Amino acid sequence: MATVRPLRAAAAPAGPVAKPAVVPPAAAPAQAAKPPKPAGRVPPPRLPVAPPAAAKPRPNTLDGGWDKKLGRGIVIPDSSIDLHGHSLASAHALLDQGLERAIARGDRVLLLVTGKPPRPESERPHARGAIRAAIADWLAASRHADAIAAVRGAHPRHGGQGALYIVLRRR
Repeated sequence: MATVRPLRAAAAPAGPVAKPAVVPPAAAPAQAAKPPKPAGRVPPPRLPVAPPAAAKPRPNTLDGGWDKKLGRGIVIPDSSIDLHGHSLASAHALLDQGLERAIARGDRVLLLVTGKPPRPESERPHARGAIRAAIADWLAASRHADAIAAVRGAHPRHGGQGALYIVLRRR
């Protein structure tokens, strides 16, 4: 900082310049007792880390290869569940049963058909899209949540906006 010069000259103060306060001799030893500032970069103080929780949920991530395959529509789902025409209660039960069967069979990718959400330019209010809106909560609270590796939007050849891929973990 000693070699740095300001780009613009600082404006001269308009009022009288205050002189620095003179330290009385009695206060001088108190200032000398302060430890000197360390030179260079000082790391921030370490904060205590909380112990990891026992039942910590796994992150909802896949490696890049899976994401590329899903994005291109190369992955063929092992099984599918169609929730068209179901009420919220029956769709939830069907999803739970379908996940249980897929996990028991050892399926890796499950196609979940929920139906397309209502168009935003639609003028009248819709009751559509309730199942699609509830899917994330259902999967997070499911008894099979630890078996789910990721949930991704489906490729147009598998339903596009009206479907989801549920990628299950290997055993």
